[in-house]
Amino acid sequence: MADKSMDGLNTFTAEVEAKEVTGRKLRVAIIGTGWIAGSHIKSYLAQPDVEIVAGADLVPGKAKAFFEKYGVTDVKTDYANDEELLADKSLNLDAVSICTYNRQHAPVAIHALNAGINVLLEKPFTVTLDEAIEVMKAEKASGKILSIGFQPRLDANMKKIKEIVESGELGKIYYIQTGGGRRRGIPTPFGTTFIEDETAGIGALGDIGCYSLDMVLNAIGYPKPLTVSGYKSAFFGQDPNYIGYRADKRAEYASKFGVDDFGAAFIRLEGGIVLDFRIAWAMNMDTPGDTIILGTKGGLRIPSTECWNGTVGGPMKIYHEICGQQVETEIPIIKMKEGLFDLKIRSFLDAIKNGTSAPVPSSQIVINQAIIDGLNKSAELGHEIEINIPEI
Repeated sequence: MADKSMDGLNTFTAEVEAKEVTGRKLRVAIIGTGWIAGSHIKSYLAQPDVEIVAGADLVPGKAKAFFEKYGVTDVKTDYANDEELLADKSLNLDAVSICTYNRQHAPVAIHALNAGINVLLEKPFTVTLDEAIEVMKAEKASGKILSIGFQPRLDANMKKIKEIVESGELGKIYYIQTGGGRRRGIPTPFGTTFIEDETAGIGALGDIGCYSLDMVLNAIGYPKPLTVSGYKSAFFGQDPNYIGYRADKRAEYASKFGVDDFGAAFIRLEGGIVLDFRIAWAMNMDTPGDTIILGTKGGLRIPSTECWNGTVGGPMKIYHEICGQQVETEIPIIKMKEGLFDLKIRSFLDAIKNGTSAPVPSSQIVINQAIIDGLNKSAELGHEIEINIPEI
């Protein structure tokens, strides 16, 4: 059972600390200074109430070079690892962005939360469900904010999907098809950390699959998953003739490839909803299909994108009846002025300053993670399995 008294104490503590940061710059560190960290630092530099004070990376000298590249001076980077940085009380950190490779997400997030620091954790949440639960235990004990890096849900078109579902226009939702992918898109231009098991742990499922799951699960209120029958493969990633690899690296990349490049699953959710999911880094097809949400009163078609980019591939359509006539209602694309990454960073900072809840809470994304974890386990076992998410 949840400890309600502890929840109340954590809320009070957050409100007090929010008052303490009002009127001063928030002190932020970045842990992991690879490719995605570039988006974080650019967004932080655009915020007038942020001071970047530290950074760390496991590769000696990498953090220092990273900050110099972006013209950020007076940043402490002489740390061998995240634990050294987080133990440095002189930093007086308010928040940390965790931009490490997947298998380091859980330990670094736990270290930061145990140190009493608010955390913005890049996706995927973790590699396994067990890791996610351990992070959430640290989050609960700390009373700090843990927000997961799912910026696509901040897109106005994604919000419109949720608005349509919640309006009741579709009636009772009973079937969803979702996913996406790339014809040739294994992300080796950024090195091998995305494809090696010891660093990534999961491939397309964690890189872009978590986004497509969030698009529909967030729209329907994140019901709990009950069972999953999953499949995964790595036919393209382990092929030394894969044309998406650099010609001089094909044999090396193929031998190091230890994750999935394709995954699919049939998931039963609470409320009598079934979810048909598929995702690909590489496939002999332009798209595995549009996302569709079927309800008893109407159906919503969400056009796929050529490569997952955080929004929809074209105007959406609702298929329904009006006065006995079958009609289609087109939902125009909403053009965004703000960048999604800037919105992700800003919403995280505002939550710290205002003492409000995480913009993308772990209580939701743990369900996303449970599905990915269940898909992996089911694929390895070769049969459907039940999904059980422990109480925290």
